[in-house]
Amino acid sequence: MAILLSTKAHTMQDWKAALLAVDPSLEIRLFPDAGDPAEIEAAVVWTAHDMMELRRYPNLKLIVSMGAGVDHLLRAPGPPPGIPVARLKDVLLTSAMAEWVLLNVLRFHRQDPEYRALQQRKEWLELSAPSTAERRIGILGIGELGSASARVLGSLGVPVMGWSRSARTLAGVQTFHGADGLMAMAAKTDILICLLPLTPQTRGVLNTKLLSALPRGAYVINGARGGHMVAEDMLAALDSGHIAGAALDVFEPEPLPPESRFWTHPKVFLTPHAASITIPSSVAPQVVENIHNMRAGRPLINLVDFSLGY
Repeated sequence: MAILLSTKAHTMQDWKAALLAVDPSLEIRLFPDAGDPAEIEAAVVWTAHDMMELRRYPNLKLIVSMGAGVDHLLRAPGPPPGIPVARLKDVLLTSAMAEWVLLNVLRFHRQDPEYRALQQRKEWLELSAPSTAERRIGILGIGELGSASARVLGSLGVPVMGWSRSARTLAGVQTFHGADGLMAMAAKTDILICLLPLTPQTRGVLNTKLLSALPRGAYVINGARGGHMVAEDMLAALDSGHIAGAALDVFEPEPLPPESRFWTHPKVFLTPHAASITIPSSVAPQVVENIHNMRAGRPLINLVDFSLGY
């Protein structure tokens, strides 16, 4: 039996090598060269793979997403019915996201856009020093990624708040939940960070209603999914000056079309869905562990809860 591997062409061999380094006995086939469909027992796939295509494999018993997010697998038609889906949980993925969040929080907190504008004008001007203790951070989503970012930011003495759909507690973080809690946190947030999983309930959360609830001059950082942001609402908030700047790593669609205003907007700092990139050698052991568990009939790890969407 064989493992089907499907991801970006330039990383396919890296993934194959990483999996074989853990278990050289694995037979790995690189999509679209799947061979006999009846021989595929597990599929390790990323965002571009068609879920309908996976229905060709009658003996498929496991799907593994090559990242922490799985919204791409849950879009219609969704994975083949009854096939378990696992996602990745990785220390390096989590720390990389925290690094990207910290980079952009400090970018805005330490007035880097303003200083870069002064540099372009060759103007020597010292701006008023910002107060770390008064820079209020609000994080949407306080799961694994959000909690890690909260810890890093909290270590700097920044007041951190966190929002989740249902009530949660997190050491050192003032927490909010539900629709009322979302507006309450937004009203006192200077820098809003979105690290939510994308579900039907969180799609479009970065909209005019939420952006307008932020204090004028607030900043927005989105490292979650493009579907969280209503693009027209974000652009309008930036154009009006209500939102002073945005660091955006994710968009809908991706790649971002050349005609998108986000490319050239002076208040936008853009990265190409690169805030936290999966390193195959780091996550290969858990992928292989799940393959072995599947073959032996043991419980699988990091399974997706379809009722929650992550």
